[in-house]
Amino acid sequence: MTAPELDILRLLVLVGELGSISQAAAVLGMTQPSASKRLSTVERRLGLVLIDRTRRGSALTPDGRVIVGRAHRVLGELAGLLDGAEALRTRHEAGLRIAASMTLAEHLVPGWIGELNRANPGLRLGLEVTNSDQVAELARSGKVDLGFVESPGALPGLTSWKVAVDRLVVVVSGGHPWARDRRPLTAAELASTPLVVREPGSGTRETVDTALRKAGLGPVKPLLELGSASAVRNAVVAGAGPAVISALDVTDHGLVPVEVEGVDFGRTMRAVWPEGRRLAGPAAELLALAVRRSSRG
Repeated sequence: MTAPELDILRLLVLVGELGSISQAAAVLGMTQPSASKRLSTVERRLGLVLIDRTRRGSALTPDGRVIVGRAHRVLGELAGLLDGAEALRTRHEAGLRIAASMTLAEHLVPGWIGELNRANPGLRLGLEVTNSDQVAELARSGKVDLGFVESPGALPGLTSWKVAVDRLVVVVSGGHPWARDRRPLTAAELASTPLVVREPGSGTRETVDTALRKAGLGPVKPLLELGSASAVRNAVVAGAGPAVISALDVTDHGLVPVEVEGVDFGRTMRAVWPEGRRLAGPAAELLALAVRRSSRG
């Protein structure tokens, strides 16, 4: 059995609403003879009489009312599909979805998106701030157009591009013994000291663990695990204990940097997007802008 075309379903619905084939045909821009012929054809295909045709007008038969009830659902689903597709098209044409890990979101991404918005005043832009693991997952699943991460590890399923460099710094409060000790810490001293750290999945936490492992030591020992860079910073200022944070977070917060020997805390910050996908439009513009700003200093 061949399924009826969508315009025949619309015609049937209108006949039921208007009680007239000619009026229903006029609404759809058809002639009355063409509409009658198409309705007769669909009745033959379905093996059902759908319309009672009389001199006073046309009315749906009981079978016709069942078919029209189902046609309403089909046409409603189609309208929802088309509305959803239009929303996606509009979002891709005039919007940009970004996710960024916290250090990038606090210090670098606002400047990049500000410059992008000045060049594209009508651009709608959304930024989600979370840790590097979650940013990578959002990018991998296509829930954002572009992500920015600070973790050093492999990123399966993603293409990445360097957008900035950063280094981590051991910091303590002014009252901590390390603030008064002029000699550098050893890597072993740092590794054996419980630290205020970010949660697992954070790029900063992963960078610290990776650096300690490269120095032949175990991962960091958590004193406190906190969910944001500002929470870690505030805990250090309050005297909770040492932490390793981005150099971008140290300025003007009353923190004392402590030198460490034998550990490389440098890291590369990267833009990420799904492997095999070519960046275009505002996402490509933002990546180019971030790389350009990084190259200037």
